[in-house]
This record gives sequence, C-alpha cells and structure tokens, in this order.
Amino acid sequence: MEKYVVEAFAEPACEHNSVNQAHKGCVQPTPGAASGGCSFDGAQITLLPIVDAAHLVHGPIACGGNSWEARGSLSSGSYLYQYGLTTDLKEQDIIFGGEQKLRGAIREIADRFSPPAIFVYSTCVTALIGVDLDSICKSESKVIGIPVIPVNSPGFVGSKNMGNRLAGNALMDHVIGTDTPPIETPFDINLIGEYNIAGEMWDIKELFDQVGIRILANITGDGRFHKIRWAHKAKLNMVVCSRALINMARKMEEKYDIPYFEGSFYGAKETTLSLLTISYMLNNQELMKKVRAFTKAQEEKLAFDLTKFRKKLLGKRAILYTGGVKSWSIISALQELGIEVVGVGTNKSTMDDIERIKERIGESAKLIESGGASKILETFRNEKADIIIAGGRNMYVALKEQIPFLDVNQERHHAYAGYVGLKRLAEQLVYALEHPIWELLQSPSPWKEVGKE
Repeated sequence: MEKYVVEAFAEPACEHNSVNQAHKGCVQPTPGAASGGCSFDGAQITLLPIVDAAHLVHGPIACGGNSWEARGSLSSGSYLYQYGLTTDLKEQDIIFGGEQKLRGAIREIADRFSPPAIFVYSTCVTALIGVDLDSICKSESKVIGIPVIPVNSPGFVGSKNMGNRLAGNALMDHVIGTDTPPIETPFDINLIGEYNIAGEMWDIKELFDQVGIRILANITGDGRFHKIRWAHKAKLNMVVCSRALINMARKMEEKYDIPYFEGSFYGAKETTLSLLTISYMLNNQELMKKVRAFTKAQEEKLAFDLTKFRKKLLGKRAILYTGGVKSWSIISALQELGIEVVGVGTNKSTMDDIERIKERIGESAKLIESGGASKILETFRNEKADIIIAGGRNMYVALKEQIPFLDVNQERHHAYAGYVGLKRLAEQLVYALEHPIWELLQSPSPWKEVGKE
C-alpha cells in the first residue's frame, strides 16, 4: 500500500510539485485529522458511481455507513452500487484477522449478485492490522472468475482528494486497458471526474449527442465497468472535477498517448468553451463548424429564457462556499445571471482554482480560507450579501440566521450543468430569494398582534 500513497503524494501533474513551488509533494496529513473528509471517503466518491459493480468495505460497520447514499450520483440502469456492502469487522476479527471474513464476503457477493467486478476498500482498521488486500483480491478473482479490485485508501493517509487519486490508481492498475470497445469513432472522449450528481452527466451527454461527440467512458458518473475497461481507446480526456483525478489523465497521456484538458460545464460561457476546446483538440474542421453553430444557437436561446430571471437577480450579492471546480466555475454562472460574488470559500480549492477565482472576481472579493460557519456568517454580514450558496452542511446555519440558501454540493437534487442547467440554477436562485417564508418572518408574531388589541 505504501507505494500507492507515495506515488499519489508525488503526482507530477499536481501544482504542488511544480518547479515554482518551494515544497515537493502534497501536504502530509496530520494523524487524526482529515479536513473535508478522509481518503477512504474520497475513494468511494470516485468509484461508487460505477453503478453495476459491487462495492465492498472491509472494515467496521461505521465505515460502511460513512458515505452510503450520501450523494446524488444517479444511475440509468443498475442499482447495485446502492447496496451498503461491508465485512462488518468486530473486535475478535481485528484481534485474530479478518481474512476469512473478507474471502467469504467476496464469494457471497459473487454468488448473490453476479456483478462484473467487485471493488474492495481498505479502511484504517484493516490497514493497521496489516491485511494484504492485493494478494487476497488476486487469489479470490481466480476463484470466482471476475475481477476483484483492491482499493488501498485507508482514511488516515490523507484527505478526500488523496482518496480520489488512489481510486484513480486502482482503475489504472486493474481496469483501464483490459478490454477494447466493439467500435471506435474519431470523436470518442472520456469524461474524468464527472459523477452524475442529480443527473448532470445526462445533460452533458445530450449536448455531445447533438454535435456528434461520443462519450466512450464515464469516469465514473452512471459508469459501467466494461466501458471503463476500454477507456484507453479514447481520443481525448476531459477532466471535469478540478484536479482530483489529474493523475489518471496524466498517466493515460503517458501510457496511451491521450491528450487531456480541464474544463467545466457550469455556466453558458464555460460550457461553450469546453465544447469548442473538445472540437479543437479532436482536430476536425467539420466538428468545429458544427460546434460553433450549435453553441451560438444555444446561447441565444438561453439568453431569451433567462431574461425574466436576470431582472430579479441583477445586483444581488452572494457568498459562494464550496470547493474544487465549483469554486470558480459557478462564479462564471452566477455572473452571467447578474449576481455579484462577494465572498468565496477556498478551503478545498487547488492553487489553480484560486487563481481562476481571482481572475473572475478580482482582488476585492473576500476569500474564505477556513473558519466554517462563523466565518461564512461574518463575511455575509460584512459584505451585505443576499444569499449563501454552499453545501448541505451549511444549510441549517443559514436557515437559523434567516438567510436565503441554495445547495450546490454533491447532495443536491437539481442538475446545474450545461445550458439547461444554468436555467435551472436561475430558477432555484429566484425561488430561494423570493420564498414566501422571508416575508412571513418579517411580519409580527400573531400573539403580539393579539396583545395590541
């Protein structure tokens, strides 16, 4: 396991390893602390959206429930990924070893569900007691006749971002390149780091279908194991979720000569830029022409559809507290709607993300590096904002303070990607700001009115 962790920390494509940086490698984790989630959590975020595979957590029951059904990654078919499968290690298993329990669980899953593959996740407990996950998975794969893939990402090795990379390593080492697609086209691409939250990948796919671009493999939103196996045959990789899986894109470029770029589908401008970049990198004149005409028509239609929403949103001030690609790409979407972003959370953003934030909002806006709810509220009041746009964990803080709130993180139920997604975002923002509850809260309490009489 150690070699996987060291490799992930020393990722050449990460900005922490740039020659311009004073330090080499990502920041080492502090024992007992994993800000924003642990490595095990990050690995599950990446791999659970492979919907037809079985996902087995080798550890205590609490680890199994850590991320179970906590995110809105949707499926268009198989729902095996929603099963909470765990070996449920007890005290005696930890003392005497849980190898037989793991082998029994793998065989039971194979007999009961007949999945195309089983992903087995290590946890802090199994890593500390020295379970040889690689050899067990290898031998069990021969017994049951399907791939059993070890995911060496115990929580103590780092943050969620580290877990994303370790999951990417597992796919590179055991999945990608193990099969070939029945047909290939010049316009085959992979989406890396798109998890189909609230069905966003389906909206993106619809855009691609209209211009003739084919998604060869979804890595991993609404993913299918057999399609990820042939991802090495794509002509281009697009990294959608910040730089969490940058290691996979970099390795695929080195090993399979597949170029990659990082893009976003939040906001009309970002969506258009991503589509144009894909057509440019695929180097097909006919595709470029088709994409230019398509994006122009989509932007014109969207501008008309957004007219009534822009009138209500123009001049509103927002605090955006999220991370990764959303920390800068949603800024573009909000600005297109006439909203001024006056504060942005950066605690989960890379250095590249922060530079993109500054490019979009300038030096005057407040960057919220840490501090949680208290810092968000302080910035909200100081900047005289109108709404907080953040993740679900900050929702109740906003509601207790009687502040309009919109959830944009992985637990949300609305898809905001693409042109149609920007319209949904506008609708939800107007709904949040104009909800009748705010007027009701400003009115006197009924018992006070009775007292006056």
